[in-house]
Amino acid sequence: MKILLPAITLLFLAALQGCSSDSPPQDNWTHFRGSNLNGIAIVDNEPVTWDEETAIKWKTAIHGRGWSSPVVFGDQVWVTTATADGKELSALCLDFTTGDILFDITVFSSGSTIRKHDINSFSSPTPAIEKGYVYVHYGSLGTACINTSDGSLRWTRTDLECDHVQGPGSSAFLYNDLLILHYEGVDKRFIVALDKRSGKNVWKTHRQEEPYKTIPRIGTKAYVTPLLVNVNGRDLIISNGSAIINAYDPLTGEEVWSIIRGAESTVAMPFEENGIVYFETGFMVDENRARFSELMAVNPDGTGDISETNVLWTKTIAPFPLSTPVIRDGLIYTVDATRIMRCIDALSGEDVWSHRLRSQVNSSPVYANGKVYFSSTRGETIIIEAGRELNIIAENNLDGEIWATPAILRNSLLIRTDSHLYRIGNP
Repeated sequence: MKILLPAITLLFLAALQGCSSDSPPQDNWTHFRGSNLNGIAIVDNEPVTWDEETAIKWKTAIHGRGWSSPVVFGDQVWVTTATADGKELSALCLDFTTGDILFDITVFSSGSTIRKHDINSFSSPTPAIEKGYVYVHYGSLGTACINTSDGSLRWTRTDLECDHVQGPGSSAFLYNDLLILHYEGVDKRFIVALDKRSGKNVWKTHRQEEPYKTIPRIGTKAYVTPLLVNVNGRDLIISNGSAIINAYDPLTGEEVWSIIRGAESTVAMPFEENGIVYFETGFMVDENRARFSELMAVNPDGTGDISETNVLWTKTIAPFPLSTPVIRDGLIYTVDATRIMRCIDALSGEDVWSHRLRSQVNSSPVYANGKVYFSSTRGETIIIEAGRELNIIAENNLDGEIWATPAILRNSLLIRTDSHLYRIGNP
């Protein structure tokens, strides 16, 4: 690990939609990793133990295949899915109370498709939802706005394209009247803001090309979802591509600052606490041709190239992290591609504790009421007590595989497996 600067004075950070992690219990879960994009749920009676026979409020089969997370607004839960060949892309709406399917909409249907990685799906991007509308996104395969009252399509876009190579992964993100989308392919890399009511372009910004020239073509893609932060009264979109980390003005798309890293194939989204922004890069190769990635802590208050001035510390980690860490009270909770679950001190970057899991965790951990939930591709969910000592509270199992990040709200846990969506609550 390398520490480049001393700790800075903590900056005030306004959370998305005016909510903080200490807000009253959340009624809705509107984006990937929640309404605040931070993976933190505000509940007071969260489920801790369950199995196929216990604490299941409902279990509903979801046709097709998709790793997108459920989003919730009011009485509706929305997920996306796709056929195995990606030629039919669908959106499903379920009743939060009963699990009944209210809408099953074929959003896009095509005789052709794109390539994807074996562990990816054609509907991995998580939708964004607000009162009256849900925005479903399938990368270059299409984006649509759906009226949640009747399931009708308000608008669709299929003309925004890039060569994903291994499938889409970046989730939709709402900011004021804008729907912000990432297209990170091997041929082009751009961020576009659409008018959320009409679907028309408001701004479109391409990433700098120079940092990508030294990276193999296959590594220039990324799967990132952006983070919104407020620095000294100014909102910024923080977005980490494979070769460069950028901050953009969300109203104009203007680049504010950048950090060039030369990494390949970034997946994890940024995260923040107390005015410090954290990134996990894609993988890099050292002089012995060994792969590695980095976890970085950054002061987001800057302009231009801030690589030498604002990076607080860097930590070498296992290559190609797929899940986004969750941070709470100065501690970062994560699991890497080698199945090592870690707690990291956010101020120093030093490990607090680590523990090897039995199963692979590709979904992102979530935090609720002093507990952190890790869900695996074997259907396991391990719950630990947040803190500087490892304390595993529960190990729960469901049938099937868990690739999607869970949602936690209204004292319920929504878990999507490869075949079903569950609502779990205390008996």
